[in-house]
Amino acid sequence: MAIRQAKPRDRDYKLSDGHGLQLLVRPSGGKTWNLAYRFAGKQKKLTIGTYPVIGLGDARNKAHEARRLLTDGKDPAMLKKLSKNAAVEAHANTFKLVAEEWLERQRAEGAAMRTMDKHDWLLRLAYPALGNRPVAQIGAAEILVILRKVEKGGKLETARRLRSTISRVFRYAVVTVRAEADPSAVLVGATQTPTVRHHAAVLDIDEVGPLMRAIRGYKGSGNTVRWATQFQALTFVRSSELRFAVRDEFDFSNATWTIPGPRMKIKRRHIVPLSRQAIALAREIMDGSVCDLLFPSARSRARPISDAAINAGFRRMGYTHDEMTGHGFRRMASTFLNENGFPSDHIEAQLAHTDEDQVRRAYNEAQYLPARHQMMQWWADFLDAKAAEEVDLIG
Repeated sequence: MAIRQAKPRDRDYKLSDGHGLQLLVRPSGGKTWNLAYRFAGKQKKLTIGTYPVIGLGDARNKAHEARRLLTDGKDPAMLKKLSKNAAVEAHANTFKLVAEEWLERQRAEGAAMRTMDKHDWLLRLAYPALGNRPVAQIGAAEILVILRKVEKGGKLETARRLRSTISRVFRYAVVTVRAEADPSAVLVGATQTPTVRHHAAVLDIDEVGPLMRAIRGYKGSGNTVRWATQFQALTFVRSSELRFAVRDEFDFSNATWTIPGPRMKIKRRHIVPLSRQAIALAREIMDGSVCDLLFPSARSRARPISDAAINAGFRRMGYTHDEMTGHGFRRMASTFLNENGFPSDHIEAQLAHTDEDQVRRAYNEAQYLPARHQMMQWWADFLDAKAAEEVDLIG
């Protein structure tokens, strides 16, 4: 009743409740609860809140909690300030800010450009809902809504990869002390499992010849797409490894093409033995252009052809996405090389599939290179033979 009836005066005055709890009444009529206390020999003050938002009972409870901190040797005003600063910082650490920091770290650690593009694209699917949310406040239910939306659009594999990428951002937030846990971890299996779909490839031996003749006869986009497709057929490397090929990576005297680690999926350099046909094609490409890139874009000589260029070329040749793709050369080569008795270790080494044992990997690179030269020459001769319908060479 005394608090309700307290009228403003010309200057501030206090109403004491005992044990340091005071109500400050201002000339404006505002009333604020404060706790006066001593800490480390100094007189200090803790602002508890305003009346009537905080009533007398609540003010007494908060004052009691503060005094309990004092008995533990803790300064309640300092703890309140630290808590407030932590809340401000947590609110500033949005999901987008942490995600972009994580992307930059991946880039600095040498992640392949294609991988970075995929991460960036996936995260942009999450930004509209999560981008401005404090990363520490995001729950599994919010993430599930995003995944369900992607899943509902029929993109099951995208939903799976999106959850994985979001999880990696949260794990980074945890190790940088900006989140306590990864809420997406409980969502493993929450979306439908996509059916495994292999990259389309020509696997019928009778179809290899027509495919190679179609590639050699392709006239679209000048020569670049045809050259790129032919070179991918001869080397069966991944798209990102092929598109960014530059002159300095080729050693014709040793018949090798060395792809630097940052461009490889396995993050280590990869030596591709070159057949006579591959060397002849590379020389033709280099002699016909002054560009450092072997396969530059028609729009800018400083940029490579697009990731979709080779597949678009197949569509124009009459091959659907279920019949042949650029990546399909890897499956196609693996199939025919295995069928013709080449050691699986040599084929796997040529496909640059990961070998976790570094000593074994270095040994294999040295030991398998001569054998892989022979294998790649057989492969080039095989393609030539099928293009010319000389089936006698097929063993």
